[in-house]
Amino acid sequence: MAYPNVKNRFPHKQTGRRWRRWAIIIAAVLVLIVAAGAIRTYKIYTSELPSFEQLHNIEPRVNTKIYDRNGTLLKEYYAENRALTPFRDMPPHLVGMLIASEDQEFYSHWGINLRRIAIVALNNIIHWRITAGASTITQQLARMLFLNREQTLSRKIKEALTAIKLERTYSKDEIIEMYLNQHYFSRGAYGVAAAARLIFNKKVSELNYNDCAILIGMLKGPNINSPLNNPDKAVKARNRVLYSYYTNGGITREQFDSLKNAPLEISPPEENIGIAPYFTEEIRKYILNKYGEKALYSGGLKVYTSLDAGLQKAAEAAVRKKVDSLRARIERKYPLSNPHYTMFLPDTVDQYGDSIRVHKKVQGALVAIDNSNGDVLAMVGGRSWEESKFNRATQALRQPGSSFKPFVYTACIDNGYHTTDIVDDNPIVLDIPGAKQWRPHNFDNKFLGPITIRDGLRMSRNLVAIRLLLKISPEEAIFYARRMGITTPLKPVPSLAIGSSETKLIEMVSAYSVFPNQGIRIPYRLIHKIVDRYGKVLEDDTPVKKEEVLSAQTAYIMVSMMQSVVNNGTGRRARWMGFTRPAGGKTGTSDNFADNWFIGYTPQITAGVWVGFDDKTSLGRNQDGSKNGVPIWAEFMMAAHDSLPIMDFKEPEGIVHLDVCLESGEIATDRCVKVRNEVFIAGTEPTTTCHLHPSSGLYTGNPLKEEQLPEDTTDERTHF
Repeated sequence: MAYPNVKNRFPHKQTGRRWRRWAIIIAAVLVLIVAAGAIRTYKIYTSELPSFEQLHNIEPRVNTKIYDRNGTLLKEYYAENRALTPFRDMPPHLVGMLIASEDQEFYSHWGINLRRIAIVALNNIIHWRITAGASTITQQLARMLFLNREQTLSRKIKEALTAIKLERTYSKDEIIEMYLNQHYFSRGAYGVAAAARLIFNKKVSELNYNDCAILIGMLKGPNINSPLNNPDKAVKARNRVLYSYYTNGGITREQFDSLKNAPLEISPPEENIGIAPYFTEEIRKYILNKYGEKALYSGGLKVYTSLDAGLQKAAEAAVRKKVDSLRARIERKYPLSNPHYTMFLPDTVDQYGDSIRVHKKVQGALVAIDNSNGDVLAMVGGRSWEESKFNRATQALRQPGSSFKPFVYTACIDNGYHTTDIVDDNPIVLDIPGAKQWRPHNFDNKFLGPITIRDGLRMSRNLVAIRLLLKISPEEAIFYARRMGITTPLKPVPSLAIGSSETKLIEMVSAYSVFPNQGIRIPYRLIHKIVDRYGKVLEDDTPVKKEEVLSAQTAYIMVSMMQSVVNNGTGRRARWMGFTRPAGGKTGTSDNFADNWFIGYTPQITAGVWVGFDDKTSLGRNQDGSKNGVPIWAEFMMAAHDSLPIMDFKEPEGIVHLDVCLESGEIATDRCVKVRNEVFIAGTEPTTTCHLHPSSGLYTGNPLKEEQLPEDTTDERTHF
C-alpha cells in the first residue's frame, strides 16, 4: 500500500511552527534590546547619582555658635540658619503630622510608592493637569540634598533612584530627622529648630499641636504659608494638616474641632545684632582667617569665649551714658540743623589760635580684663554697632597722653629710683634735631619746683615725666612698654614720656594688668575653646600663659603710686562717684583734648576707657580723662565688682616701709613737718636722715595719709 508524502500531508502545521520560532527569536531580541537599553540608562543615571560614600557622609550646613564664659549664646554665623534636632527630641505629633500630610505609607514603602504614582498619574491624565505630586518623603529629601527642582523626566528618574539608595543607607527615623532638619521654612530658616525659634521663639521639644501643624503646613509653601507673611493662609494650611492628622487617627474629632478654631499664636523673637557685636566680630575674623569661610558659616563650630555677658551689658551702658551726655552737651552749646555739617569750637580757637573742626559723633570704647587669666570680660568698640562697625578698642591708634607715663615710671623704679626721689618741675628747653627747640610745659603753665616722683605721677606733671625719661633714655622706656605688651610703633623721642606715640586701648589695658599681677604678664585672650560639630576639640587655650616681666617689688611700688592717683590725684573722681575698693590707675589726655583716657585696676579686674572723636579733633576746652574717662570706668567697675569679695593688693616679700620727709626724700626726723610712710625695695631704701631738718631724733608722729596730701585740682592735658 502506498502512503502519501508525509512532508506535505499537513503544510499548515509546518508553517505555524516556523512563525513561532521567529516570534520567539524576535521577542528574545527585543527583550535583549530593552534590557540593554535599561542597563545603559541605569548606568547613565547612576553615574550622576551620589555615591554610597556621599550618602553615608551627609553633612547639612550648621550654624557656628559663639558663647560667653558662662554658656550664654552671644551670636550665630551661618549661610543657612540651621540648628540640628535629633529625632528623639522631635515631638511625636510633629512626626505624625508630617507623615499624615506628606507620605501616609512612609513606613511601608522602599523609597518610592508605585501605587501612589499610578493613582496620581491617572488623576493627572483625567484632569489634564497636575493635581497632586507622588514624591515620597524620601524622594523629597533626595531632591533637597542632591538634585534641583526642574520638572523633567530625567530628574524624576534620578530622584527615584537616589531615594532607593537613601532607604538602603538610612533607617526611616533617620530619614525623617534629615528631612525636618534640611527643609526650608522661610526668612533664612532651615530646619525645624530654626523655624521654631523664628516663629514661636521655642525649642522644638516645646512645640504644641498647633505649632507643629503650622510648621508642617509651611512645607508646601514656606513663604506663602508663613504666619509671619500671610497669617490667613497659614491658618488654612494649618487646618488642612490637622484634618489629615485627624483622619489618620492622630487626634480625636473633639481635639480637631478645638485646634482648628484656635487663634494663631506666634511669638517671633526681637531682631537683634547679638550680644557684644564688637567682640563677636573679632571672633568671626579669627575663625574666618584660621579655619576658612566654610567652617565659619556652615561648619557647626562651637566657640567658647572669655566674655561675660552680664559685664558686657554694664560696660555698654556705662559708655553709652557718658557718650550721650557729651553729645548732648555739644548739641546744646553748638546746635546744628544738619548733623552732617561740621563746626568750630571757639574755645580751641581762643587757646591755640587755629580752628579745630569737630564732628558731633563722640565715640567711646572700653575693655575689661580678668587679671587672673587674661580673659577679656567686656569689649565696647563704639557707642553703637549700628552706627559704626569700627572697633575703637582693638583697631584705633590713638595718643594715650599721660596714661603712657606709668611705663616711664616703671623703668625708673626698676632701675633703682625711689618714690621719694626729688625731680625738678621747672621749665626745660630741648634741642630737637631737624626741628625747632621744644619747650614743653605743664597743662597750667605753672611749675611746682622740686617734688617727689610719687607726686609727679599723682598730679601728672609733664616736666617730671620728661626729665625722668631723659635720665633713663627713651629706649629704656620703650623696652619696658614692649615687655608689658605694647606692640605699636613707639618713637624714641622726649615727647614719648607724655604719650606722643599712638597705642591701642586693648594693649594698654593688658599692659596695665601686669601691675596688679605682681609683675606677671598674662596675654589677653578672647577664646577658651573651639569644638567642631562632632565634639572634637580644635583649640583649647589652657593652661594660661604667664611670663614674669617685672619683679613683684617693682610692680607693688607702681601699684602704690598709682593708688595715689585714684585716691587723691587726677583719678580721684572715681572716689567721688562712690567706688571705694582698693584701686590704682592713670588718666590720660592728648593734645587739644582730642583723646580722653583712664585705665585702672583692682586686684581682680583691669579696665580701660577711651573717649574722643574718630577724626582726632578736640572734645572742647577742659574735656579730659578725669572728666570723661574716669566716670565710665567707675560706673562699670562698681557693677563688675558687685558680687566680688573686697581684696587688697598683696604685698610681696622684700618691701620696706619708712617714714620719709616729703621735702628731702630722706628718713624723716622729729623736725620734719610733711612726712609720709613710703615703700621701698629692700636694700634700696634711704639710709640718711633729712638734711633739711637735721635732728638727733627720728620722726615719731603720724605720717600724712593719702587724703591729707595737697589735692590735685587740675586737669592733665599734654602738649607736644
